[in-house]
Amino acid sequence: MKLIPTLLLAASVSGIDSCSPQPSSPPSGKPKVALVMKSLANEFFQTMAEGAKKHQAAHAADYDLVVNGIKNETDLAEQVGLVEQMVAQGVQAIVIAPADSKALVTVLKRAKDAGVLVINIDNKLDADTLKQVGLQIPFVGPDNRAGAKAVGEVLAKNLKAGDEVAIIEGVTTAFNGQQRKAGFEDAMNAAGMKIVSTQSGQWEMERANGVAAGIIAANPNVKALLCANDNMALGAAAAVQAAGKAGQVQIVGFDNIAALKPLLADGCVLATADQHGDQLAVFGIEAALKVLKEKTTLSDQQTPVDVVTK
Repeated sequence: MKLIPTLLLAASVSGIDSCSPQPSSPPSGKPKVALVMKSLANEFFQTMAEGAKKHQAAHAADYDLVVNGIKNETDLAEQVGLVEQMVAQGVQAIVIAPADSKALVTVLKRAKDAGVLVINIDNKLDADTLKQVGLQIPFVGPDNRAGAKAVGEVLAKNLKAGDEVAIIEGVTTAFNGQQRKAGFEDAMNAAGMKIVSTQSGQWEMERANGVAAGIIAANPNVKALLCANDNMALGAAAAVQAAGKAGQVQIVGFDNIAALKPLLADGCVLATADQHGDQLAVFGIEAALKVLKEKTTLSDQQTPVDVVTK
């Protein structure tokens, strides 16, 4: 079995586009679309950015693209600022993976009021909060609850009823995190497992490493850690190895990032969910271009999510 890699977070991400302010109707006649993501330290969003750039390169005659994101998953103020910058730069559409399902609604309403089309991807905005401000923003993304449940069902086949498990969830105010937690609970409850702890790893590897170490120490009989993203699964895997429990504590994740593949191959991680990160922004961008071109409205669109195992 290979050693778990040292816990390192990327300090920066190369190739993130920047763009000087332009009028709302560019001289080229092409719409300008802004992709606003979450943490650029997370490989999932790096993959998302690369997928978006490749799509734009293949459709350079159709639209211009600005790609940006925040340093950490919890930098809400920074993401609000990015939205404001994109409006000031005169983009026609913003495709956003919000860091928080409620906190971004106010600034997105300002963007809509300024005539900017907004498409929500990855993490769904809170329906009640949108309703309170009279805002309708279509969501283009996967069913996170169903995806997490499917991953949990793979894990359940490797356990027996009554086994102790724990959930390491994402940011608790993020809808996709809430849905993944619920999906894990669906699978574990249906299989008769005992959920002994649920704690947040804030989507981050190092934080999840500490959380996982604490769970293992407090619950010596825990048989599995269900992690709401692969970054946290990497941190959990390192904690399991450090505790000398490799092979005794199963781990599952969500996202299917490249860094997880060696752990899947070695059995350090049992399963993950692939929501096709390289295409997730593309789905949102294509939806935005369709609305801009056809002057139509858009309903929520569900995108694929698949279970990945060894």
